[in-house]
Amino acid sequence: MAENTNLKVDIVSAEGQIHSGGARMVYAPAEMGEVGIAPRHAPLLTRLKAGPVRVEDEEGNTTHYFVSGGILEVQPHLVTVLADTAERAKDIDEAAAEAAKRRAEEALSQAHDKVDLARAQAELAEAAARLHAVKQLRGTARG
Repeated sequence: MAENTNLKVDIVSAEGQIHSGGARMVYAPAEMGEVGIAPRHAPLLTRLKAGPVRVEDEEGNTTHYFVSGGILEVQPHLVTVLADTAERAKDIDEAAAEAAKRRAEEALSQAHDKVDLARAQAELAEAAARLHAVKQLRGTARG
């Protein structure tokens, strides 16, 4: 019976698999906003934006991850996150995330054409999302 009331969750990126296991609930940063996925969710395929993915296991413990974007595929008992890059939130270096955000802000201020501007905006969005995820995990996020 437990098989019908839980989800199997796989989080993978080009670097390899970062998570595989059961869950009661999964939260992910879909392009149009955060989605919550429970067992027997309707099939869904959507793009992910940079942000946190939370996996609540069968015992109610939550594990946090950060994805820089990718694809989310949902089947009634299977959630697959195909991330551009993914990492455990606890492994994110907050100082490095701050530095990446500052570099992205500097690149944005020095952008000379539309391509530079778009690249800098994407880098800034990812850096800000990574920093927000790590601060949220550590309880220091504002807003």
